[in-house]
Amino acid sequence: MRKTAAYLTIMVLLSAVTITMVQAHCQIPCGIYDDQMRIHMMEEHVTTIEKSMKQIEAGQSQNQTVRWVNNKEKHADELTEIVTYYFLAQRIKPDMDHYEENLKVLHQIIVYSMKAKQTTDLANVEKLKGLLHELEHTYFGEKHQH
Repeated sequence: MRKTAAYLTIMVLLSAVTITMVQAHCQIPCGIYDDQMRIHMMEEHVTTIEKSMKQIEAGQSQNQTVRWVNNKEKHADELTEIVTYYFLAQRIKPDMDHYEENLKVLHQIIVYSMKAKQTTDLANVEKLKGLLHELEHTYFGEKHQH
């Protein structure tokens, strides 16, 4: 019983430290923005989610399956963090062109990221890929070259 309580305490503390570290950089007004890099990072997270889903469905040992599930969830969370702490908190402004469209797309990315965590349905990955393409279009405009 003591081991379980100690383990849970350690896990809560590690989670708090990790969350603080992830949020800290994005909430400092450093002025360092690379929007296209963030889009590429989001694409990599979606690709990793897709690979994880395929590996889970391939039927591996229980240990490997748990690792792929954890990997899928980690990348879905990282995708959501980019949307929330980078785009919504810092880059999307009410006076910018296509403000509402950007908000809708970013919200949908969060929703489908959550659905990707809940299932191994590759339709959620395809939806995320389409939403990232749509985000590029609405955020950068039609003239943007990938």
